[in-house]
Amino acid sequence: MFRIRKILNPYLPVNEHEIKQVQAIIQSQFPDIAKEKVATIPDQLINPLKYQYKTMLFIADDLDGRVKGCALMLYMPDLSFCYLDFLAVSPGRTSSGVGGALYERVREEADSLDINGLFMECLPDDSDNCPDEEIRKQNAKRLAFYERYGARPITGTRYETPVKPEDTCAPFLVFDGLGSHDEIGAQKLKLIVRAILERKYGDYCPEDYIRMVVGSIIDDPVQLRPFQYKKKLQNGVFRTTLSERKKIFWVINDRHSIHHVRERGYVESPVRVETIRKSLEPTGWFSKGTPSSYPEKIIRDVHDAGYMNYFRKVCKNLPAGKSVYPYVFPIRNGAHPPKDLTVRAGYYCIDTFTPLNQNAYLAARHGVNCTLTAADELLSGRSLAYVLTRPPGHHAEHNVFGGFCYFNNSAIAAHYLSELGRVAILDIDYHHGNGQQQIFYESSNVLTISIHGHPSFAYPYFSGFVNEKGKHQGEGFNYNFPLDEEISAEKYRQTLMKTLEIIRKFSPVYLIVALGFDTAKDDPTGTWKLTASDFEQNGILIGQLKVPTLFMQEGGYNNRRLGTNARQFFKGVQKGFFGQ
Repeated sequence: MFRIRKILNPYLPVNEHEIKQVQAIIQSQFPDIAKEKVATIPDQLINPLKYQYKTMLFIADDLDGRVKGCALMLYMPDLSFCYLDFLAVSPGRTSSGVGGALYERVREEADSLDINGLFMECLPDDSDNCPDEEIRKQNAKRLAFYERYGARPITGTRYETPVKPEDTCAPFLVFDGLGSHDEIGAQKLKLIVRAILERKYGDYCPEDYIRMVVGSIIDDPVQLRPFQYKKKLQNGVFRTTLSERKKIFWVINDRHSIHHVRERGYVESPVRVETIRKSLEPTGWFSKGTPSSYPEKIIRDVHDAGYMNYFRKVCKNLPAGKSVYPYVFPIRNGAHPPKDLTVRAGYYCIDTFTPLNQNAYLAARHGVNCTLTAADELLSGRSLAYVLTRPPGHHAEHNVFGGFCYFNNSAIAAHYLSELGRVAILDIDYHHGNGQQQIFYESSNVLTISIHGHPSFAYPYFSGFVNEKGKHQGEGFNYNFPLDEEISAEKYRQTLMKTLEIIRKFSPVYLIVALGFDTAKDDPTGTWKLTASDFEQNGILIGQLKVPTLFMQEGGYNNRRLGTNARQFFKGVQKGFFGQ
């Protein structure tokens, strides 16, 4: 398994480690490149003015931090084009799919910038320019790879002229129109070629050489070499999925329905997910993703191993259709849990209405997979992601469950992302996000904020007070905004704007929103009266932060209004983030 990740900060310890691997891969695959050039990659990422282009680094790595491949792309906004500087995979991985995944990700990023095209250099595959047969075979493989995407060498120019007589195998300039630009004009190409030669090769290419190459561009429009490795396909076949990149990445827990408690009054039912799904699917705002599997270790970084082992074991041993509710709470002797697993439920629970059953663990565990899949999508450079899952998670603490929650998805995602930048969690469920607060109470890497009904009348009753501000290193990084039983939509928005200002000052790299729709009018678990219009306005405000955001589904139990409220909320988010 590998993931594609966009490096934003080259000086985070985890990124420094992986950039060293990137440099080793590039040096191995392109031995003629000077080490001094490769060493400048971190500086390129943070100094666009110095280099006259914005550098973007994408890596394919695994969860252990082993880099399997990388792509370095240069963006020159003044001329509206991108240049693929390097695409390389670790030795021995040429057929692993890593190269294709990286190039597709590069194309998506390039297309999202509304550019005229993506350019790159490829060494020649003809005997006139490359006399060595073995080298030609390798060059042919690379050109055939790019030709699959419609990218071909530009012909009729002197770009492949050696700078010095001793230079061999001077490269072709290859053009990828990303499926939307079939041709490019001579004047535009002249400006682009001059920019490439001056900004990238200014220390090697003299001015008279640059003028010679630029002056050789005569054909208008510029001609591309005919397809040599594949027959030309129908128009549009090389179109990227870039429009998908601007959508909200959507992961649905397709196993949530196995956790179905058919008991009177149990509101956390499968119909919640179906109601939201049916309302959002027709909008066209979402790009659906498929959940990947992730190791249990990531959950153990947040949740107690003893609790996890108990949860898995008790669910596995329960008969189908039977639910166990906590009814004994051994708070006076926590060091000696009861032997009977069903009695021990109260040892790990905070209430009497959250059941354990045969499928609770399986549904919650798959919800974590959905969460981490969406988190990885943010790491790849996606702006917005949404996990539609149940059971919810924000009441689960380090070693206890409750409030229908077993694994704290928001906390797991926050811890996972926090190794790559600061994370803020904004909980806008009607009930206090006690789980995130307890898990990160002593941390300064994760800011936790919750807007909720005052604990004097609202679950979980024991936390969510204003004076709970964090402890030790986490002091000042936990905020609670408990509100009255009856509030206006205007009062709620004023409070929301206060929280957003705190988030702006914290300046997170990623934002997680624990998203509850139980703040809505007539929700059976809340007392507030937010309408669909209110949800849209709140979505706009959150979107205007323009921070890559993961939305985690939490509460919301009025199924007559749930779908509409969800649709209007995400309509607002897109308006705020993209201005659409």
